[in-house]
Amino acid sequence: MNRPEPVYRPSDELHLWWLGRPAEPAYVGRLSTARTMRGVSLRYGAAWLARGFALSEDLPLIDEEFLPREKDTAAGAVDDARPDRWGERVIRYIDRPARLSLLEYLYFAGDDRFGALGVSTSAEQYLPRRLSPMPTLSDVNTISELVAKVLANEPIPEAHKRLIAPGVTMGGARPKALIDMDGEQWVVKFSDGDPVDTPLIEHASMTLAAQAGIAVAPTRAVRISDGHAVAVRRFDRQGDRRIHALTANVALKAAGETLGYPELAQLLRRRGIVERGISVLQMQELFRRMVFNILIDNTDDHEKNHVLIATDSQQLALSPAFDVLPSGQALGYQQMRVGVADADSTLDNAMSMCRYFALSDKQARAEVVRVVETVSTWKAHFAACGVSRRDIELLAEQIDRPFLREQREAFA
Repeated sequence: MNRPEPVYRPSDELHLWWLGRPAEPAYVGRLSTARTMRGVSLRYGAAWLARGFALSEDLPLIDEEFLPREKDTAAGAVDDARPDRWGERVIRYIDRPARLSLLEYLYFAGDDRFGALGVSTSAEQYLPRRLSPMPTLSDVNTISELVAKVLANEPIPEAHKRLIAPGVTMGGARPKALIDMDGEQWVVKFSDGDPVDTPLIEHASMTLAAQAGIAVAPTRAVRISDGHAVAVRRFDRQGDRRIHALTANVALKAAGETLGYPELAQLLRRRGIVERGISVLQMQELFRRMVFNILIDNTDDHEKNHVLIATDSQQLALSPAFDVLPSGQALGYQQMRVGVADADSTLDNAMSMCRYFALSDKQARAEVVRVVETVSTWKAHFAACGVSRRDIELLAEQIDRPFLREQREAFA
């Protein structure tokens, strides 16, 4: 039986709960405002210290207050529980809290946030901010219209706020919603005034990545009145279970590592699933993901767009890939370190540290060739997915520019 949502009043203290089994929430500890850092700290409770686990490597099971390492963030894994730019915008627009500290954003993100952590006003019972029943696929057109109103700072009907509110729980800057499809939760992402049909292009890019041997989150292109939205199935939910997950941003910083692909591969070597050589296979897949991002001109491959999911024994595994699509900027560098030439978007740079991915030079070259062969078919694949000729021509200005085309040809 759901308890009524408490009336929220600004406070310098909230409480963190573990929701791996939502019917049996477990108290983790106290969240407090860290004023000088404009952030949020965590102190584990006694019961969690006795029977819990370290939420991230920088939050070991000891009785002390953990402060955020950077301004405007929360301590360790708690930082992944907060909304990102779109979520913050919707909270400001719909909820209009009396105070807008990071603690408020953590609370108003609600009960269906990323991962398995929950935020409550009480340490005795789990009392989160509960959002309205989740919308369904039939609501997507209406949600798209509401997104446009939020972007234009126009008022929306009170009765429709329930449709857009669940979207605050997920990270990222792009407009999004959370819907129920056939009993599963899907994130629906909308265009943000882009010159191309970005959601349909994301669906095409993700399905192309799958052909390159990359495990991707299932996607669906959803037709709406002015183009498309793309639905991406959540990977942090398995039936009625919630899965503890860490972005590479949190996991690498917690380990004191540089934000890079080789460093993420080495984290998988150290913390990955050793049974049946899964960690090695995932290190090698991460190499394919890096090469695919380079060749498809996805230069928005930052550390929050890579996620590690935790097993019951707290081993880490790569989540399915998500948020993979051409950035349309022709930057020539990635958001994470690629190799010895830092973030340069070159296959030579990717090859330079291939041994960090458990690949010999010969094996790495074979992986590159595999991805090159797949990306070389991108125009036909995008067209088969329904991407317009005009959008393909615009994308070709980046994906097929000499800088990337010549690299593909060198490995063909």
